[in-house]
Amino acid sequence: MNFEGKTALITGASRGIGRAIAIEFAQQGIARLILVARDRQRLAEVQREVEELGVEAISLPLDLTQPVEINIAIAQAWRDFGPIQILVNCAGVARQAPFLQSRLVNVQEEIATNLIGTYTMTRLIGKRMAAQQEGTIINVSSLMGKVAAPTMATYSATKFALLGFTQALRGELAAHNIKVVALLPTLTETDMAKDLEWFRWVLPTTPEQVAKALITGLQRGSSEILVGWQSHLAVWGDRLFPWLLEKVLVMAAPLQPNRRQRERQLRQAGAISR
Repeated sequence: MNFEGKTALITGASRGIGRAIAIEFAQQGIARLILVARDRQRLAEVQREVEELGVEAISLPLDLTQPVEINIAIAQAWRDFGPIQILVNCAGVARQAPFLQSRLVNVQEEIATNLIGTYTMTRLIGKRMAAQQEGTIINVSSLMGKVAAPTMATYSATKFALLGFTQALRGELAAHNIKVVALLPTLTETDMAKDLEWFRWVLPTTPEQVAKALITGLQRGSSEILVGWQSHLAVWGDRLFPWLLEKVLVMAAPLQPNRRQRERQLRQAGAISR
């Protein structure tokens, strides 16, 4: 894939995988990056990093759960900076809890950001890509979009749905010369992951490794890009021995919250002060 002369918009660009993809795209010689996230300060820091690599960068502090705000911002960005050839839907949230202890407000947040936010951004930019008969849409799902795990029911549900969304769009938008790709990282060392209780035996990867895997997958023309040997092993295990993989996942899952997790849950409920 040739990045020269192209403009990419990346959601969730202020940290983690989104930030790493922005830096990697800049190193690949992309012309312009439009960086989207809620955290204005962190977004400005990533903008400076990108600009130091000689690439034009624009910060768009946006909340993906606010469709009217997104609509106005994208229309203005398209008018001011020209067509967007690459969209990376990377923004996402994850709330970990055994299902019977889950809270509706957290479930709603995951669905609103991971699914509705992705839908809103993809619809706005996808229509414009179809009009120009060119584009690449990259949806960042997860290994948990292939293999569901205890304590991550809603997150897994949103990531499974995102894969279905990606597959459907791939067929629909091909006639408009738009490629639709799914990126499926395994557990990655990000700020979001720091709030999770990690599964036993899982070796985390880094955001930079995920970004490089994305570039390799794009160069190969892959429609689904799994990151890391553990991801491939899990997917093949689910295909060949699903009953065995389910048992392994239950053994690996942190079903009993430790002290740190219990304190975090209490804080979220407002039961103790920070």
